[in-house]
Amino acid sequence: MSGAWMDVSKLSFKTLLLLERVELSWFPGWVPEEDLAKALKANPAVEWYIRHKCPEIEGWLNWIMSRKPDSTVQKTTRQAEIAVLKSIDDLAVYATDPAVYDAQPFLNWDTQEMSGVVDFTDKVVIDVGAGTGRLTLVAAEMAKSVYAVEPVGNLRDYLRQKASKLSFRNVFVMDGLITSLPFPDRFADITMGGHVFGDAPENEYNELVRVTRPGGSILLCPGNADRDNQVHDFLLSHGFAWSRFEEPHDGWKRKYWKKVE
Repeated sequence: MSGAWMDVSKLSFKTLLLLERVELSWFPGWVPEEDLAKALKANPAVEWYIRHKCPEIEGWLNWIMSRKPDSTVQKTTRQAEIAVLKSIDDLAVYATDPAVYDAQPFLNWDTQEMSGVVDFTDKVVIDVGAGTGRLTLVAAEMAKSVYAVEPVGNLRDYLRQKASKLSFRNVFVMDGLITSLPFPDRFADITMGGHVFGDAPENEYNELVRVTRPGGSILLCPGNADRDNQVHDFLLSHGFAWSRFEEPHDGWKRKYWKKVE
């Protein structure tokens, strides 16, 4: 979810050396392939790092590195580097300064959008894809405990420090993915996430249901852009209610919620 959050022209291409395996695994289908190939040929240490840090994308790397470049497009190496960095500016922010993400105006939506749908009082809560804690810390005001699941290590460190500074002792930050949550069955009263659902809807939904106790709730806020699409259709077909709300400077979004049987 690129957001033009920083001037990446000031960053070294070696910023990619700060990315984690899970982030590198998202590159296929995301980054501009020809630009990445050109940039990597000029930065063999970065290519070596990506190959060894995330071997599951090595076949894709071999393919893009072997392709002939488009002779009609002339870019300098630095232009190619910047194009790659622009495409992953959110990951660059996570790696270099999560506070930049945390200060984005689109996070300033009304917390009543969450607390008006589910009651967090004395509940055990899982926040999936917790990021810098936008949902986590709202729930922590009332919940018994909140388990903030975040796959990016630098964001986990940032959230731990933020929760500590705010004197939350009921926030527990841990590694994990929406398709592989580190909890036993029926663990949480409320399982939630924002901007996290939709890459593998069936697997993600099954995992959210698995860790939520019967009678508990699943809340996706925001769960989707404000449009009818496959994610929207999937969630409605699985019994979710929904409504719209506005993210400042980023337009209308949809939130979804349901009780687990």
